[in-house]
Amino acid sequence: MTNALSLCRWFAPLALWLVLVFLVGCGKSPDGPGSAVDPTPQPGAQAAPAGLEAQQPNLPENPPEPASEPAAEPVPAGVPGGPPVLRSSPEQLIQPEQLVYQGAFRLPDHPDDERSWNYSGEAVAYCPVGDPDGPDDGYPGSLFAMGHDWRGEIGEVSIPVPVVSEGKNVEELNTAATLQDFGDVKGEMFPALEIIRCGLAYLPKQGQQTSGKLYFCYGQHMAEDVADPSHGWCELDLSNPRSAGPWRIDDLRQYVTTDYLFDIPSDWADANAPGMLLATGRFRDGGQGTLGPSLFAFGPWSHGNPPEPGAKLAAKTLLRYSSVYDEEQHAMRDYHHADEWSGGAWLTAGDRAAVVFVGTKGQGECWYGFADGTVWPDEAPFPEIPPPPNDQRGWWSTRFVGQMIFYDPAQLAAVARGDLEACAPQPYAVLNLDEHLFRIASPQQKTHVRAAAFDRARALLYVFEFRGDEDKSLVHVWRVQP
Repeated sequence: MTNALSLCRWFAPLALWLVLVFLVGCGKSPDGPGSAVDPTPQPGAQAAPAGLEAQQPNLPENPPEPASEPAAEPVPAGVPGGPPVLRSSPEQLIQPEQLVYQGAFRLPDHPDDERSWNYSGEAVAYCPVGDPDGPDDGYPGSLFAMGHDWRGEIGEVSIPVPVVSEGKNVEELNTAATLQDFGDVKGEMFPALEIIRCGLAYLPKQGQQTSGKLYFCYGQHMAEDVADPSHGWCELDLSNPRSAGPWRIDDLRQYVTTDYLFDIPSDWADANAPGMLLATGRFRDGGQGTLGPSLFAFGPWSHGNPPEPGAKLAAKTLLRYSSVYDEEQHAMRDYHHADEWSGGAWLTAGDRAAVVFVGTKGQGECWYGFADGTVWPDEAPFPEIPPPPNDQRGWWSTRFVGQMIFYDPAQLAAVARGDLEACAPQPYAVLNLDEHLFRIASPQQKTHVRAAAFDRARALLYVFEFRGDEDKSLVHVWRVQP
């Protein structure tokens, strides 16, 4: 009898430990993509205490007899000695209803089609020191953005007061002014790029720098297993950018690093990724990067001023789902291979925060082939290519919607600390953007929106609508209420 009791005392904590290890991992059910652990409490469910998933009992070889004294009071989550915080409280998170639409504005015309704002908006950065002589209208600063996606050049425009047009008439909107004509910040850093991917961000001077910099990354649509240098920085003078780089982001493939680029709030970075004030990532359709958006923190100024060309920059993973090549598949909830997540921003308003990605979400059925439902098989015989406009082969869904998805910064912090698997965070909220967009031609229209940039001082979010003004992009504006 005594031996049986001893075994029970030993096996009970072991069983608890096994259960907790299962909870903290990105366990996959046989159901396939989309079955990753959802750390967000469901409506009506009792949430586990914050950090419970990360606790692992220390099992002694010879378990002692139970103590006769009462158990000590548990240490609150987040306090030294207590369990880590794995999610924010609702009062700490920005909710979709806090984003109040302010309207839109147009981009200026340009005489050269290939050096214009036609087919633009792949990348954008808000610059608080831009347009210093602009009007005192509540929209200071400027936007640096990528123009026509054939050339990948960068221009700078002012920010006019946005206008809400109930009839979605572009003639009612104000138009931005050209502050700097397009310049080629990448120079000879990269070979000819096929279907350019690009990200932009501005930061004031860091480390030993003497001036604020415009940070950029470049990649291309087809970059299988490519981990070449992709990131750099330049001065704000686009006629003489004095670009530095390119640099690699750790040993990461370009399929997960070379699209969106944005700044990280300094207090969050100091606590979770010291010296890393930039976030970079990419979503590549078909799941060849990850089955959802990815995100990594880095800080190139910590590696030199500037780092040597080709340098490998340290990075910290904040979000990374599986790829289609991984043995186990952990995906973003409701994932489609036809999704597009092309922009991101780290929003803050008062004591609230959220990391958001903007893009075009596939819904309904998903297939590789053509928009009319024709499926392209892996092997012959192959079907006939449908006539236009259904002749573009790729990933398709029954319908597409412009969306903004919201992630909890506390969960990304838990990933950075190693308390949560990188594939575990899931969006806690979604905002539909289509009601404000000017050009939704059909349910199967791709690329509703592209890049995004955030004015942190005024809590203004700028989002590019692809070809919202004939072939030019429109810029939409939301204010985040505290």
